[in-house]
Amino acid sequence: MSQEVRGVIARAKGAPVEVATIVVPDPGPGEAVVQVQACGVCHTDLHYREGGINDDFPFLLGHEAAGIVEQVGAGVTDVAPGDFVVLNWRAVCGNCRACRRGKPWYCFATHNAAQKMTLTDGTELSPALGIGAFVEKTLVHAGQCTKVDPAARPAAVGLLGCGVMAGLGAAVNTGGVTRGDSVAVIGCGGVGDGAVAGAALAGATTIIAVDTDPRKLEWARGFGATHTVNARETDPVEAIRELTGGHGADVVIEAVGRPETWKQAFYARDLAGTVVLVGVPTPEMKVPDLPLLDVFGRGGALKSSWYGDCLPDRDFPMLTSLYLQGRLDLDAFVTEEIALDQVEDAFGKMHHGDVLRSVVIF
Repeated sequence: MSQEVRGVIARAKGAPVEVATIVVPDPGPGEAVVQVQACGVCHTDLHYREGGINDDFPFLLGHEAAGIVEQVGAGVTDVAPGDFVVLNWRAVCGNCRACRRGKPWYCFATHNAAQKMTLTDGTELSPALGIGAFVEKTLVHAGQCTKVDPAARPAAVGLLGCGVMAGLGAAVNTGGVTRGDSVAVIGCGGVGDGAVAGAALAGATTIIAVDTDPRKLEWARGFGATHTVNARETDPVEAIRELTGGHGADVVIEAVGRPETWKQAFYARDLAGTVVLVGVPTPEMKVPDLPLLDVFGRGGALKSSWYGDCLPDRDFPMLTSLYLQGRLDLDAFVTEEIALDQVEDAFGKMHHGDVLRSVVIF
């Protein structure tokens, strides 16, 4: 029997979000209903509200979430009622060309719930990233539920569902950061600080955080940055080169998603170094004008990172274990805990750089 719960929706482009009654159907084959315990307020949710993803309004926002499986549909065997899970938005299919080639983190046919959650008048909702977790209970594909150690704090490990995983994975999975590397991270919000933390975990010896906000640079030091560069005061390319013996960093991670900062990343890397784009650009942005000879002559790799090239059932339990061991401080990403009706205020704080993450607690 369907349930009625409270959730946060965006009805129209640019309109303030609102709390509404959401109808959650019983799970069908391959689906699960999850009682959400915590959900982070991510910049992607703001992109949805502003029409930056698509125009399939109304949206049920929220996707960085952890909670307890309440019900499962027919054929579900990997999770069961009572399991503590982190939700993910890349539930791999196992059959597409990427999965068959042994690269499931690139899965081109990821799963979402087949049924739609609705408003009480029957209006179908578009769940953010196929999840929709600013809601007391949500319907997802069972493959979007990744079991982790229930000893973990939901507000902390839920952030693995998007921003922290995107940044950490950009360093470890996409950038291949390893012991002794030099790393520069441009943009030190939640994703950028995830990249800093990932570089530290991987054993990088020089980790340079670049931002224009002194508060964010101080936060980055807490996650393992060995040096900071205020790009309002110093040319970041020259500063990164100076801090790496005049050569540039082995890996430069761009966590802003703007042409000018991507160009800085390109010239701030060492010869044969790697640039990783994990910041999300908007549709009108173009690759900056670069001499093709520079692209050829500098060698190395120019990569983009989708969700930190993660495999949730591999990475989420491992990172949760590191968190519980005290080796990955996920709690430090949680700036504040808020109620469901404070999401609009949290967007304002995020826009002004006042928080790393506001987390809705249910």
